[in-house]
Amino acid sequence: MPSIAENLADVRARMERAAERAGRAPGSVLLLAVTKTQPPERVREVYAAGQRHFAENRIQEFERKRPLLELPGSEWHLVGHLQSNKSHRAVQLFDVVETVDSERLARRLDEAKEQLLLSAGDRDGRGPHGLPVFLEVKLSAEPAKTGCREEELPELARRVLEFPHLQLRGLMTMPPFTEDPEGARPYYRRLREWAGRLGLPQLSMGMTHDFEVAIEEGATLVRIGTAIFGERR
Repeated sequence: MPSIAENLADVRARMERAAERAGRAPGSVLLLAVTKTQPPERVREVYAAGQRHFAENRIQEFERKRPLLELPGSEWHLVGHLQSNKSHRAVQLFDVVETVDSERLARRLDEAKEQLLLSAGDRDGRGPHGLPVFLEVKLSAEPAKTGCREEELPELARRVLEFPHLQLRGLMTMPPFTEDPEGARPYYRRLREWAGRLGLPQLSMGMTHDFEVAIEEGATLVRIGTAIFGERR
């Protein structure tokens, strides 16, 4: 069985080849190692192999693991659905929230970020930087998928840009699963087109099954779990 370090190197090599096929710089795509269900010791192993950007799906799971993951220089993204009543916990735990899908949630995150800055001694609660966020977009009709609808996206983007404690970085999506990774291409292409219309620079799309297609369609972040850690435990 390949080690986590070997898996990580293989994923990075595949990312570089996909970027080259698309005429993009090999380093233009950020790898997020998705640590869902992975114990802290395996997360530390991938950190030791040089990985610094991570993602988790569930607040409760990450709360349990966080005290055991003192990893200097690491950055953590929330990539799972976030209920607005957990906004304060999300802001305390994560550096980036990728699943903003409503104005209500954005407002709660903005308020939580302001309170966090105030508690840290920032007198006006603004601080030098807001919380980086992505808008999650639902591009399929699957009932289980979350995200804002396409027709809601321009207005939601406009409103999020008005919140002083948030930084709107880009868009995020999760397409329907198909056996052929090419099945995801139309969804990724649509997300890229939306980002172009809205003037947003970053696209979080692509997972173990289809990240090379996502990179060819313009992904700037890919979220990889199984290809690095192996099957979930």
